Amino acid sequence: MLGKVKFVLAVFLLMLIFSGCATFDESSNEIALKEITLSLDWTPNTNHTGLYVAMDQGYYKEAGLEVEIIQPAGGTAEQLVAADQAQFGISYQESVTFARLQGIPIVSIASIIQHNTSGFASLKEKGIETPQDFEGKKYGGWGSPVEEATLKALMDKYGADVRKVEIITSGDVDFFAASEQDVDFAWIFEGWTGIEARIKGIDLNYIDLGQENEALDYYTPIIITNEQNINENPDLVRSFMAATTKGYEYAVKNPEESAEILLSHAPELDRELVVESQKFLSDKYLAEAETWGIQREEVWERYTNWLYENELIDEKINVKEAFTNDFLPER
Repeated sequence: MLGKVKFVLAVFLLMLIFSGCATFDESSNEIALKEITLSLDWTPNTNHTGLYVAMDQGYYKEAGLEVEIIQPAGGTAEQLVAADQAQFGISYQESVTFARLQGIPIVSIASIIQHNTSGFASLKEKGIETPQDFEGKKYGGWGSPVEEATLKALMDKYGADVRKVEIITSGDVDFFAASEQDVDFAWIFEGWTGIEARIKGIDLNYIDLGQENEALDYYTPIIITNEQNINENPDLVRSFMAATTKGYEYAVKNPEESAEILLSHAPELDRELVVESQKFLSDKYLAEAETWGIQREEVWERYTNWLYENELIDEKINVKEAFTNDFLPER
């Protein structure tokens, strides 16, 4: 029996070596894991839980990988991945669209969440119940032309005029502090700031982007790599995605345990917020999709067309080159 176990282990190690995800170190007589870097889009949060689960549960190691998760400094995840300073990164559908129009060869290889869980939020007392109520109010954002176009798309549906919104570039400020002092509404992620409001006992009015406009139900966040890895290191991409998929599948089934894993890697986060956010997001990772990570061409087409129609891009990208499902595990 022991001989059979050793034989199976030897075969497994050889598979790792020949897949290109590991090498044999003769000096230590051990398998050397392939070192790769993954760049987050921002600070660790529950969008990223599956990554930390894959690390903590040994899924990356089983795939022959030693994964370092970093936060971008002096550049964006898109820039780091394009330059192969990070082999993988966390991004958004709109970022990939703009990047490819600039000739930056990044590709989405998985959607972390099936639907856009962001929208416009305001304190209940502001009286903003529909996009029509944006008129005469102050919006605090980060200064992107996409914001005004998004506001316009929602307001047009209600016969409201976006020119009657005062748009303020408030940057990365606390939503609650800004809402008390400077702005009437802002763009938030329901699964984080929305959960935080509930924990604090603060009543919000929330307008869901995807429910208001189907074109705005795009993929955010997503996992990206670069075309060089896809063309020259497909086994690496496939191994990474197999392990990452297992991480998110674990998070779907075990939200509280997954929250604790995230907290072990990011102890600075608020425990209650992480746990409640994880409970909210765990069934959003998969939603109605048959498998985690899957992306649909029509979602990419709808948002690309919307950007083009709103003159936010001068030409449409070939969406078939912007994303792929080829590296997700076969089911």
